[in-house]
Amino acid sequence: MAEIVIKGVAKQFGAFTALHSVDLTIHDQEFMVLLGASGCGKTTLLRIIAGLETPSQGEVWIGGRRVDHLPPRARGIAMVFQNYAVFPHLTVFENIAFGLRMAKLPQAEVTRRVTRTAELMHIEQLLKRYSGELSGGQRQRVAVARALAMEPDVILMDEPLSNLDALLRLEMRAELKGVLAASKTTTIYVTHDQVEAMSLADRISVMNGGFIVQADKPTQVYRNPAARFVGSFIGNPPMNFLPAKRGENGRWHVAGKDFDGPDVAAAEFAIRPEDMHPAKAGLEAEVRVVEPLGPHTLVTAQVAGQPFRAVLESDRAISPGEVITLAPIPDRIRWFDPETQEAIA
Repeated sequence: MAEIVIKGVAKQFGAFTALHSVDLTIHDQEFMVLLGASGCGKTTLLRIIAGLETPSQGEVWIGGRRVDHLPPRARGIAMVFQNYAVFPHLTVFENIAFGLRMAKLPQAEVTRRVTRTAELMHIEQLLKRYSGELSGGQRQRVAVARALAMEPDVILMDEPLSNLDALLRLEMRAELKGVLAASKTTTIYVTHDQVEAMSLADRISVMNGGFIVQADKPTQVYRNPAARFVGSFIGNPPMNFLPAKRGENGRWHVAGKDFDGPDVAAAEFAIRPEDMHPAKAGLEAEVRVVEPLGPHTLVTAQVAGQPFRAVLESDRAISPGEVITLAPIPDRIRWFDPETQEAIA
């Protein structure tokens, strides 16, 4: 079992607080993605779990054992870095075997593990080549194979695909998800790329300013953001937000149209761009930019003086300067507290 429990972990660098009393549980064999913009604290949290940083306060538990006082080598973890960290003067076989030899495993066991993980990563035909002769995607596979060969309880990955081109990233995402599921290893994966997060994760922890804002399944994070920040960060394009005012009839007045909403004093209306559709009655939108995207068209408009985007079917011709009427799918509307920025149930 390799459940990871983070209890009240905080980290200060001088006067700067990188993490604010973070609590998080990663279940055994779960693929958890830490997602956020640069400086949100995700890499700091990963390095604390790895033992490369010491928490200012709090506890780290792996497999029911407290490890925040232990060195990295005693935590049962392996890491895959952004820069691969493969040795160009060693063959692929010796790169994968490096940690196994440091652990003084018998040669037969070294060969077994190297062969098995090379086959998992589809690089068995490269074992005799030097890593300096490999492409970026091949070197990344070697780095992952080296981590898997250690048969760790936990694999930590710090933006491992960011140096690859778009096509290779797509290929490696699919490969990583399958390999790590087959290895039954608990994985924590750091990225700022929401597509990676949505496609790889069992759960996503969205981070901002040293806090975990929401930890949930990808579909829940996307469809039911717990805070305005999550709705504005997840999605391309992100959620639309419009001010709302409670009318005397109890309904919410949004850009000239009334909507049913929560029974609270103040709220903000939110909707995803793909959840809008042309209609005879709805929000009046003055089109500013039209971007054809194959099967869909991204329309950037102004609604009641606010920027607003809609993803529409491409079979309707729309021109800049045109005023169109858009209606939201009613059960896709979300509401946020304008003061706390948290979702209103």
